[in-house]
Amino acid sequence: MTGIDAEALAHRLIALADSKKAEDPVVLDMRELVAYTDFLAIVTARNERQARAIVDEVRLVVKRESGLLPGGVDGGGDAGWTILDYLDVVLHVFTPEARDRYQLEELWRDAPRLELALDEPEAPSAATG
Repeated sequence: MTGIDAEALAHRLIALADSKKAEDPVVLDMRELVAYTDFLAIVTARNERQARAIVDEVRLVVKRESGLLPGGVDGGGDAGWTILDYLDVVLHVFTPEARDRYQLEELWRDAPRLELALDEPEAPSAATG
């Protein structure tokens, strides 16, 4: 990879998806389970329009920041899911129905999950005067 390791890329993909209001982010560590990727990054978009916005943001920013393009893109349209395959990290963007149907977290329940540190909005201060 060009200047970014797989785990850092997984975190970056999730952060970019989060910036477009993706829900329920998960990163599964697949290094001990499969040979085709190191991490699966999974998010839910409320609908196809939001899914397209997430995918477009990820592709644009990752290309601009790292010069990386996905090795493959699948799904999209009315499929309810889109996959961006960055080889060492595969991002899955699902609608709620598709995420329930495919249940990747259940399929790969033995995969460790990465700790995600997404920025939480700050709660209003109770001590304002």
